[in-house]
Amino acid sequence: MFSYFFVLAAIFTRILPHPWFSFTAVGASLLVFGARRSPKLFILPVLALAAADYYLTVFAYNYAFHVQDYLVTWAWYLGACWMGYAFLRKRANAGRVVGAALASSTSFFLASNFAVWAGSLIYPHTAGGLATCYLAGLPFYRNDVLATTLLTSAVFAVPVLARRMADEWQHRSLNNPNGPTAA
Repeated sequence: MFSYFFVLAAIFTRILPHPWFSFTAVGASLLVFGARRSPKLFILPVLALAAADYYLTVFAYNYAFHVQDYLVTWAWYLGACWMGYAFLRKRANAGRVVGAALASSTSFFLASNFAVWAGSLIYPHTAGGLATCYLAGLPFYRNDVLATTLLTSAVFAVPVLARRMADEWQHRSLNNPNGPTAA
């Protein structure tokens, strides 16, 4: 159930005004959803985030909505769910969580900026134009890496830490049945 709420929270981090570009929970929520849900359900966060894309484009930014402008993004949403499934479903240790977060952010950066370069006239269709497009995306990439890594790590680490603390508390209770003693 948490994975559904996390996707909704991610949508709010996109829609609500925030001062840092691309510091959202989108990548982390998709990795978590992929790790915790069946692949048959991956379409749900993709559709929810696609609806948020539509809302932002039409109502927040006042632009015309063209489906073809979002196909790479929506494919990436699905791919991020699959990354969570492949990397984190069975073994979510620290290295795998950080690796999945970095792979998620980096793949989005590479795919989305390439799509902007190839599908628009903003940048010349040359190697220099592609490089300029990637350079312009670096501030967004930095914030996305930070947000995705921090949030994914927190979601996977908090239950582990809570379990360890509960085990430690139970161990102390069993070793001292009379409770704490006064000093």
